[in-house]
Amino acid sequence: MMLKPSIDKLLDKVPSKYSLVILQAKRAHELEAGAEATQDFKSAKSTLRALEEIESGNVVIHPDPEAKRESVRRKAEEARLAKEEEERKIKAQIAKEKEEGEKI
Repeated sequence: MMLKPSIDKLLDKVPSKYSLVILQAKRAHELEAGAEATQDFKSAKSTLRALEEIESGNVVIHPDPEAKRESVRRKAEEARLAKEEEERKIKAQIAKEKEEGEKI
């Protein structure tokens, strides 16, 4: 059985076998956790899907991992705040409708 994509093509995209393994594992975990895919896949397994994305150039090693982590944290915090704001608006609307219903 031959691995598709081939290791030679993959090593053109990353600096070493070790970096490739780490990148593949992280991306496979992201895919299993429900991350959005960057393309259509031929493979069924998340590990092979990650390799397909690396081969196509859609997934690369970030040049500044700490900045990436901070960006991910910031986006998660913004999403949390937006969700809280939406919930607050809904609660205010419910309270307003309840108050208007009692007046009638």
